[in-house]
Amino acid sequence: MLLIPVTSSMIGTAIAPPVINLATLISNASRLYLFWSAIDWSLTKYYVPSAIIGAWLAALVFSRLDANWIQLLVGVFLVSTIFQYKFGKVSKTFDMPKVGFIPLGFIVAFMSTLVGGLGPILNPFYMNAGLEKENLIATKTANSFFVGIVQIGSYSFFGVITTKLWVYGLVLGLGAVIGNIIGKRFLAGMSISQFRIMLLILMVISGIVMIIRNVNVLFS
Repeated sequence: MLLIPVTSSMIGTAIAPPVINLATLISNASRLYLFWSAIDWSLTKYYVPSAIIGAWLAALVFSRLDANWIQLLVGVFLVSTIFQYKFGKVSKTFDMPKVGFIPLGFIVAFMSTLVGGLGPILNPFYMNAGLEKENLIATKTANSFFVGIVQIGSYSFFGVITTKLWVYGLVLGLGAVIGNIIGKRFLAGMSISQFRIMLLILMVISGIVMIIRNVNVLFS
């Protein structure tokens, strides 16, 4: 999520999403290995099929849609999570049924294919499904990995990814692999409450960055 404004400013908004999603796919491959035993496959079977459809359709319309409004709305949602979870004092704000991951998978995969990684937007839904720490990260990683394969495949099919973008994505992805290894060590020493608070802080920071960036783009 934090890569969206940074990468967009470096290489341009129009080509940032394929680069970010390629880097995310590489990162998820290593994270999948690190957290394999903690995956909740019962959620994956609901999320992935509809998400694959959403990713493919989004790649089809990628070059025809202004994604700044989507990023702005996502930013507002992420900032609101700090209030939804009462600054980390509650673990759930509503009960998230597993069947709810079917429409959620389609919507999030569609949006993330258009604007780049939207990982944090899924965190509240996984938290409300009862996942914490390793289970949350592992399950989200598995879902994102399978969808990422389709995203990159569809980008390639529709001629979006060039050789230069492959290089950018590989460099970002290798950096993320190192971050995954270091991050797992920190995660092991965290309590569930510490993890929840850190997750909320990340979501709020990501949301503020997206709001500021897209307000400037849309209203300048």
